[in-house]
Amino acid sequence: RVFAQKCSTADSRIIVYAAANDCDHPRIGLVVSRKIGNAVVRNRWKRLLREAFRLSRSDLPGCTDFVVLPRKDAQPELEPLRNSLVDLCRRTVNRLRRERRRNARKNS
Repeated sequence: RVFAQKCSTADSRIIVYAAANDCDHPRIGLVVSRKIGNAVVRNRWKRLLREAFRLSRSDLPGCTDFVVLPRKDAQPELEPLRNSLVDLCRRTVNRLRRERRRNARKNS
């Protein structure tokens, strides 16, 4: 469902896709493929992304599902990931809202 919305933003570390949800809080999904590295590297990425989400949950827009994909050549470090996550989630939600407004105008 999130990928079907085709609403994403990216930087040098991660790619964030977003879609609205019916909950009052943000949710996260992770996609860490084998292109990123072996199991140890993939698990490190997942741990750090979950921790960045946990620490930033209050700063993230609510009522949104996020799917996060790490970039192949990026290094998993907590603080830069946390900053990227907050920035990209906000940008993606703003983009999602603009697209919804644009579609509402087309349909009326």
